[in-house]
Amino acid sequence: MFAKISSLGLSGINAFLVDVEVDIRRGSPYFDIVGLPDATVRESRERIRSALYACDIKFPIASVMVNLAPAATKKTGSVYDMAIFMAILCASELVNDIPKDCAFIGEISLNGDIRGINGVLPMVMLAKEKNIHSVFVPYDNAREASVIDGINVYAVKNASELIEHFRDIKKLTPCERFIPSDDDYNYPFDFSEVKGQSSAKKALEIAAAGGHNVILIGNPGCGKSMLSKRMPSILPPLEFEESLETTKIHSIVGLVTPEMPIITKRPFRSPHHTTSSAGIVGGGTIPRPGEISLAHNGVLFFDEMAEFNRKILDDLRQPLEDGQVNVSRVNGSCSYPCDVIFIGAMNPCPCGYYGSTHRECTCSTKRIENYRSKVSGPLLDRIDLQVEVAPLDFSEMMSDVHEESSADIRKRVIIARQIQKERFRNTGIKCNALMTKSKINEYCKIDDESQEYMKKAFVSLGMSGRSYDSILKVSRTIADLEESENIQKKHISLAVRYKNLDRKPL
Repeated sequence: MFAKISSLGLSGINAFLVDVEVDIRRGSPYFDIVGLPDATVRESRERIRSALYACDIKFPIASVMVNLAPAATKKTGSVYDMAIFMAILCASELVNDIPKDCAFIGEISLNGDIRGINGVLPMVMLAKEKNIHSVFVPYDNAREASVIDGINVYAVKNASELIEHFRDIKKLTPCERFIPSDDDYNYPFDFSEVKGQSSAKKALEIAAAGGHNVILIGNPGCGKSMLSKRMPSILPPLEFEESLETTKIHSIVGLVTPEMPIITKRPFRSPHHTTSSAGIVGGGTIPRPGEISLAHNGVLFFDEMAEFNRKILDDLRQPLEDGQVNVSRVNGSCSYPCDVIFIGAMNPCPCGYYGSTHRECTCSTKRIENYRSKVSGPLLDRIDLQVEVAPLDFSEMMSDVHEESSADIRKRVIIARQIQKERFRNTGIKCNALMTKSKINEYCKIDDESQEYMKKAFVSLGMSGRSYDSILKVSRTIADLEESENIQKKHISLAVRYKNLDRKPL
């Protein structure tokens, strides 16, 4: 007997449709799976055998051949267990015919329990696109799957429930759609908790408004990490499509929980400096997204940036510019989105006290040069804002002055983003930081006075062409924050002041 039912697989963050074909015929008893399965898929034979016995069903004493089509696409993971299980039952005529618009995804245990898997959201999204009306998923993944509207999601705890459903003994009911609540934009950290640091706060506001990357340079304890951790609190709320994009990436690495099946707040990722290149950028034998992709639509923070491996820092250059990571391996390639705001924090020297008025620096000129050279010029060209963070004096720390809250700053950021959204309508550009050369020429026009000021800055700072464009983009964002139609000299002047590392070597 022959049966064919639908399942889904993953390649990178993209799902693909898989036809599970089962042929059972007389012959020497054997059970094989073809269609480029990996070891995990092959091991499903024993899981399915035991699960059938757990359901008081004898495994067919016959030749059982399972094909996973398309046969030329590599199949990985335990996601196909449930589909193979049901296809065998259908081919053995032990359940009623399964409708063609049904799909099954999930791992099956030896006792018949259905276990949760990673990557359910992108698979259910594709199922809807392929006009599949019903999808059967593990109970633990049901809330995540039910985020998608317009498709029936059935939560399955064990194989017996599937059998009873398709024998019309006890029907399963579709899950209610999970709708994320519009809760307050609450973050554990707020800018009102930060004393002083008006220049650094302004820089982060500009970065949030225009999507610009930032480096914070300052002595130990001056507040670099404190400021960076509060960056998500001033970013605009995630739109639903952005939430789905972000959740897809978190889903395939198993970071989505049944309690919160969709990411509703901007991610903040802060990897340790010992993390490998594959851990940061993505990759591995079986490619998976790295920290830069997990921070998609949010913030990637490198504390003690100069302690990271030079190669890792250089690996960031292209992803920060393109907004995506391309991972190529012998058995295939995949792309992961990484539209992030990058924040790097570093000391001015190895001991941390170069330029300090409170402690003497113990580093030689050579050590300082070697330390700073870890952050290459090409990488700096891709970081629009380079900010010096000065330590607070005692009077500032003890001040009772009310500091501006994140909510107040976020209001200005949202207005600036709305201006950019209207400016770049139907262009695929979301913010000023992503402007192409042609868009810079179109939207960053400056008058003669400003042009002369830029000429002097270009010569004195020894800027590259990329740095020149960077200053224009930042100036455009500053103007947007002030709701100014034209870029003025004061906007350019502020943008230039935030280029502390873009200077000729001494």
